[in-house]
Amino acid sequence: MYRDKRVGVVVRAYNEERQIETVLGTMPDFVDSIIVVDDRSTDNTATRCDEWKPRLGDRLTVIRHERNLGVGGATISGHREALKQGLDVIVVMDGDGQMDPVDLPAILEPLVSGQADFSKGNRLFSGRAWQKTPRVRYLGNAMLSLMTKVASGYWHVADSQAGYTAISKQALASLDLDRLHPRYAFENSMLIQLNIGSWRVTDVHLEPRYGIGEKSSMQIIKVIPDISALLFRGFLDRMFEKYVIRDFHPLVFFYAIGSFLVVIGFALGVVEVVHRVINGQVASASVVLVALLIISGLQLLLFAMWFDMEYNRTSR
Repeated sequence: MYRDKRVGVVVRAYNEERQIETVLGTMPDFVDSIIVVDDRSTDNTATRCDEWKPRLGDRLTVIRHERNLGVGGATISGHREALKQGLDVIVVMDGDGQMDPVDLPAILEPLVSGQADFSKGNRLFSGRAWQKTPRVRYLGNAMLSLMTKVASGYWHVADSQAGYTAISKQALASLDLDRLHPRYAFENSMLIQLNIGSWRVTDVHLEPRYGIGEKSSMQIIKVIPDISALLFRGFLDRMFEKYVIRDFHPLVFFYAIGSFLVVIGFALGVVEVVHRVINGQVASASVVLVALLIISGLQLLLFAMWFDMEYNRTSR
């Protein structure tokens, strides 16, 4: 136990036979339950976990998927088991060793102290992240983090793709696990659901760890379009459920009208540019109209973001 809280750690593992033993071997004694989810590995990950069963005893639970469900699907399976075991705080780690068990107290502290319901690692806090993180991954992560701020409403959090997280039993039980994304957008979809429920979320500074033998199958450039589409749908769901159904707020009108004006302004601008290329001239009134539409739309969008930011300063 950690400060009178029963702690469980969900370890997501896919072809981690080289690293899983390091993760299990360095797990702190205060962890009450270690739930390894073998996501249909094709190597000896399952065998390595079985070898640790005599040493860890009832603390170790191994779930084996019959088919590969993705990182989100593995996390959901682990979360279901954690709820079944009645654990107070559930931490998520990967089996590749990138998430240091030494950081567990820092991840747990906001929850056990009552300051938050969900905490997540943030590897972008430090300027050293630029030196330690592969450039493409860093830039892609920063872009997705910015979009996730808008979609989720948690404007104060970053590093949205960080999978090192901790969640309280109450917050986890409130989520519709079947609606969470089963693959790389799992963390993004979880943040959106948490915001709809007004759960408190905080970032915890962590040092990025790369070059320790881990192997990632995620190609950040390829997943950005899929995650972006999910974030857009999630944003619309959050606006409707949180600001229309649960508690009406006029910011939905600011977002809707602002978006409409910006789209119309840009479309009219394209028409005017084509007209200029073909006919060699455009009416000055048309240029003024385009500028007015775009500027007015952007102002409304900024007001909507500001309202959203202020609304989410207060938490449950």
